[in-house]
Formats: sequence, C-alpha cells, structure tokens
Amino acid sequence: MKQVLTLLQKEIILEWKQRFAFSGLLLYLISTLLIVYLSFINVEPFTWIALFWIINLFTAVSAVAKSFMQESRWRMLYYYSTVSANELIIARIIYNTTLMFVISLIGLAIYSVITANPILHEGYFVVAVLLGCMSFSFTFTLMSAIAGKAGNNFTLMSILSFPIIIPVLLLLLKISLATLATQMDFPLQDLALLGGMNLITLLMALILFPYLWRE
Repeated sequence: MKQVLTLLQKEIILEWKQRFAFSGLLLYLISTLLIVYLSFINVEPFTWIALFWIINLFTAVSAVAKSFMQESRWRMLYYYSTVSANELIIARIIYNTTLMFVISLIGLAIYSVITANPILHEGYFVVAVLLGCMSFSFTFTLMSAIAGKAGNNFTLMSILSFPIIIPVLLLLLKISLATLATQMDFPLQDLALLGGMNLITLLMALILFPYLWRE
C-alpha cells in the first residue's frame, strides 16, 4: 500500500509540473461544451444526457491514453526494479479515476450553466458519473498498457476498448435517464451489472498486467 501511495504522489507531482496537460483537457472540454451550446440552444433531456456521456468518453480517451503510452522504456525499467506490477496498475487506475471524476464534475458544472440541466436527482446522477469514470478509467488504463507494449499504437487501444465501452455507455445512458423521472425508481439491477463489469475489468487488469510487465 505504501508503494501505491508513493506512485500516486509521483503522478500528482508530475501532473502539477506539467499543468499544460490538464489545462489542455479543460480547454478541450470547455470548447466542446461551447460548441454544443452554440449548436443546440434548447437541448432535449435525452440528448443532454447522451451528449454529456459522449463528451466524457472522448475526454477520457485523451486523459487516460497517456497512462502507459507516454512512458519511456527506461522509466518502465525503473518501475520494474522498484515496484510490483499490481502496485503500478492499481496506482494508475486510482489516479485516472480521480482525474476523470474531477474533470467530469467540472464539465457537469459548466454544462449545467450554459444549458438547461434536466436532471431532477443530482445526487444519483453524480453516483452514475462516478461509476462511469471508474468504467472509463479501468478500461482505458488496461488498454493503454496493452497498446504501450505494442509500440504505443493508439488505434489498437481504441479497437480493443470498443467492445467494452459500448455496453458501458448503454448502461450509463439507462441509469442516467432514470434521474429524469419525478418519482425515481433507481435501476439497482443496472447498477449491479455496471459494477460487475467494472469488477471484471479490474480483475482482468490485475491478472493480465503482470504478464505484460514481464515482456
């Protein structure tokens, strides 16, 4: 656990030193939201939710793809000699989930200001956002590790992520739509299914990454 916290601290320090990366993500997010506002002055509730998750998805690709694809061979050798594979992947997953959640909340706040927010149950929607950030982080972190071992092939990461992300997006849309109802019947079955998918992806990362690590 100590090594995981040390790796998290290292990621935060690097992010602070390279603030242009975080600023670039915010610029991308704000620019996209502004385009949505200029294109759709009055947004239907379903369209509002669909656009929110599409924007979040592409932001996640930009934010999480760099997890392993930007690492040099010498830095990976340094990690190999100091930490275990599971400690590294867990630290990256926690960091990426936190980063995505912060960016998503900022995007939600801006999105709600420039367009009419149709969400009636904000607390439940924030829970859905957290689960969505976990799904994106788990999936793209693992695929980034695989693509990093295949010559930093961004296209490969996108192709591998596609079969996992589409069911996740459909579940997130279904869960989010429930927050529009006046009398909300929270979809516990869908939540459990999404949580199960997240758990499976996490287990895949913990099982597969040590094999990638030894290559």
